[in-house]
Formats: sequence, C-alpha cells, structure tokens
Amino acid sequence: MQFLVYILAYPFLWLISILPFRIFYWFSDCVYFLVYYIIGYRKKVVRENLALTLPHLSDSERKTIEKKFYRHMCDMFLEMIKTMSISPEEMEKRFHVTNIDLILDYAKKGKSVILVASHYASYEWLLTINPKLGFQGIAVYKKLANPYFDKLVRKIRSKYNCEMIPTKNTIPLMAQNQRKGKLSLYGLASDQSPKLDRIFHSNDFMGIEVPVHTGAEMLAKKYDLSVIMVKVKKVKRGYYEATFLTLADNPKDFEDFKITEMYIKEVEKQILEAPEYYLWTHKRWKHRKK
Repeated sequence: MQFLVYILAYPFLWLISILPFRIFYWFSDCVYFLVYYIIGYRKKVVRENLALTLPHLSDSERKTIEKKFYRHMCDMFLEMIKTMSISPEEMEKRFHVTNIDLILDYAKKGKSVILVASHYASYEWLLTINPKLGFQGIAVYKKLANPYFDKLVRKIRSKYNCEMIPTKNTIPLMAQNQRKGKLSLYGLASDQSPKLDRIFHSNDFMGIEVPVHTGAEMLAKKYDLSVIMVKVKKVKRGYYEATFLTLADNPKDFEDFKITEMYIKEVEKQILEAPEYYLWTHKRWKHRKK
C-alpha cells in the first residue's frame, strides 16, 4: 500500500517541481486556500501557540500572522518539491549567504562544526548551500514512516551533496569521523520539543518555560565541535538570505546548557522579528510548566 501511494503521488510531485515560478506560486495559493479554509490543518494548535507566545498582540493581529504563516508554510513545502528540478543557477539567485567566509575559515583551520538551525523561513532550501561550505555536510533528520517517501526526501535533500543520517546514527558517525580525523559539518534543527525521556534541561522560550533539546551542545562538548548557528531570513516570496553566527568556538569552556540557552534566545529574536515564518503547527509548548 505504501508503494502504491508513492507511485501515484510521484508523477504529481514531479509536475509541480517543473512548473514555472509564476504558476508554481499560483498553485501554492490554491493549496493555501485548501489547507487553511477547507481542511483547517492543525489550526487549533497554531492558534494556541500564537496565543501562548504572543499574548501582547490582539486577536486580529494574531489572525493576520496565522494566515501569513499558512501561506508561507505552503510555499515552503512546495519549494522542497521544487528542489527536485530547480537548476543550481536559479537556486543561487534565490538563496543567498551573507557571510560564507565565517564557515570557510573553520574549514581552513580543520575544525569540524555543529551547525544549528531552527524551523524558520526556509530550512528546506538551507541544504542547498552545502557545496559552498568546504565541509562534508551531514544533516541529521527524522525518518519518515513511508520508506519510499523517506527515500525520495533523502534524494531531494541530498541533491547538493549533503549526506542524510537518521537521528539514531548521529553518535556512531561522529565517533567514527573523529577517529578518522574527518572534517565534517553536522546540521541539526534543535528548536522543537524533545521526547520526555530525552529531557535534561528546561529554558524560557517565548516567555514560557519548556524542555529544550540539548543534544547539539552535548555532542559539541563530547567531540570538540564549534557551534555555529545559521539564521535564515525571508527576503520576499521565493527568496531567502542566510547568515552564520558563532555561538561557541570552544564549547567545553561554557557551563552546561549555556550554549543551548544562547541558541534559544537567537531563535526567539527570529520569531519576534517576523513570527509568520516560524513553524507553528508543531506542539512546541505541550510540555510547558503549568
């Protein structure tokens, strides 16, 4: 059954990917209408999250953010499909890095890094910058239940020579690369809610105390990896800009959880600047302290 769903869906996904951008975004508008007004996908979760984190705004202001978010979310996930066929030249125009030299300097020094990102703006197109970084890029991701779609997502995301590894394989791979002295860049999105058995620290996030992922910091200390954050900004529809920010050159010099707290504060800044570009459909605050 999983294979049947895949073979029926794949031609449709390919057709979407080759649409000219003008028609592509018209199609995204249609998907937005369906997802927001007809299906109402996770609308309750989004409204609860916005009310919790942006209580200073009026209902009408949050409603405006809500609609803008759904429109952006549809764009973003369709843009992932667009990656199937988009040319490197077109991608170069649409996803710009402001300070690539910061990362290149680490590569020149032979220092492996952990690159932390958030579910903000275009975290899907972020993988397309990998060939410019001077590292073997390794993105940690959660496997999909459907193995055929999982393979497709890995293929799409690996188009730019980025190696995709499931979460459970992260530590063995890091240990192996350290033994071999292999220069690597490990990409992790660490802003969502950890599993209950993986909670080691809570932190204030958008004015609410919640459990936070600490894996990036713990791995950085264990394997002596510099911690760099990449912040993606949406310039306009279909165009993004990424900026690198050093959080910790020598993570062992920081007290436990300090790097994680620094990261969370930077994510907050992104959200407050333009909240419509954050992934509000995730139940990020479900384990908050009451």
